[in-house]
Order: sequence, then structure tokens, then C-alpha cells
Amino acid sequence: MSLERTRIVLVGTTHPGNIGAAARAMRTMGLRDLCLVDPQCDPDDPEAVARAAGAGEVLEQVQRYPDLASALAGCRLAFGLSARIRAERQPRLALRPAAESAAAEGGEGGLAWVFGRERTGLTNAELDHCHYLVQIPTDADYSSLNVAQSVQLVAWELRMAAEVGGALPQPETEEPPAAVDTLERFFVHLEEMAGRVGYLDRHNPALTMRRLRNIFRRARLTEDEVRMLRGLLSHVLNPRRWRK
Repeated sequence: MSLERTRIVLVGTTHPGNIGAAARAMRTMGLRDLCLVDPQCDPDDPEAVARAAGAGEVLEQVQRYPDLASALAGCRLAFGLSARIRAERQPRLALRPAAESAAAEGGEGGLAWVFGRERTGLTNAELDHCHYLVQIPTDADYSSLNVAQSVQLVAWELRMAAEVGGALPQPETEEPPAAVDTLERFFVHLEEMAGRVGYLDRHNPALTMRRLRNIFRRARLTEDEVRMLRGLLSHVLNPRRWRK
């Protein structure tokens, strides 16, 4: 696992101090790729710079995105942090097993860790973009961690996992999983097909699509497999196929 290629994504951050503190937490553990999705404050704010405490280079290289899908483009796996248990959600992992899983992925492609808003966290729609829902073990009676604290804990566990098990060998012939944005385009295509054939009419569309997403994410589809499935969907959606 390459720590420098591990992407930390903050969604809808409202306080500049949290951006600066997150940058500091990342830099101390060797992470440098910080992305902001629809930030409600400026990473150049003096408080952000002060809280970064010497990690200004991380702030200088911050990338901003209008939505989570664009921030995850090119990433192979996305881990979404949430303190709440969500129904019909993707597989859940505690932080340490999640970090170990990330280390075992090796250095191919980018891995993203997604953190939500200070008050409300990530929405269900945003978590739909993530392969795993990750929870940080805390006291059951008080689970309140701010964004920067969560980033620090994640960065620490990633560094420890990289040092202990980051060199796990991967089969040379194994094709890596499809990138997050490749899967998202497939899911849009799949939803179009499911709607066109009437499958979604008899069900809760959002819940049905969430379950379908989970099925295909668990399959760890490769880019070639996604292309094959999208070819099948295009064949089904072609109106000339059904004309007599």
C-alpha cells in the first residue's frame, strides 16, 4: 500500500480548523493527498494554515470537487467512515481490519477514505459510493470524534498496517478491480436497464439499487468484466433487438 497514493476525502467540511488539523494528521503519518468535496470553508483560511502546523504543503496541494463521485475518480476502493449503523449497507469493518485490508491491496491504484460533515456525517447516497462502511471502535456511551481526530486515527492505523503487512504479495496475473468511477457508470447503466424493463416499479428503487450495488461490489469486478456487463445491458436496452 502506498501511503502517498492514499486519498483522504473530506465532504462538506464547515470549519477551516478541521481542514488544517486533518492536513497535520495526514502529514505526520506520510499521507499527502487531501481532497475536499463541496467545502463550506477555505483551506487558505488563516485558521486552517495555523492548525496545519507546518503541513502547509498538504494544504497547498488540496484538490476540490463538487461531488463525491468526481473525488473518487480513479480510485480502486473507497472506505466510508460512519459512527452510525445503517440498514442495507455495504460490508462493515472496524478500523483496524479495514486498514489491514487496505494494506493487503498493495500499491496498484488509489484507495480513498471518506469522512463526512462535522454534524451529520455522510449521507446514504454518499455511502453508496463506498465499498466498505468503516467504524472506529469507541466507548459505547460516547462515540463523539471530530473529523480531524478521525483522520488521525485512520492515518495511524494505515501507517501501522503498511509497516507490518503492506508488502503482502499480490498475484502478478490478477487484474485489479475496476475503479470507483467505472463502477459508478455501470451502476447508472444498470439502473437505467432495471427501470426500462419495469423491475424497479415493484420495489423500493433506492433500496433495490443499493442491494444491487453491494452484490457487484462484493464481486470485485475488473475493468474488462464491467465492459462485458455493460455490453449486455446495451444489448438489452437496444429497442431494435425487440422489434419483429
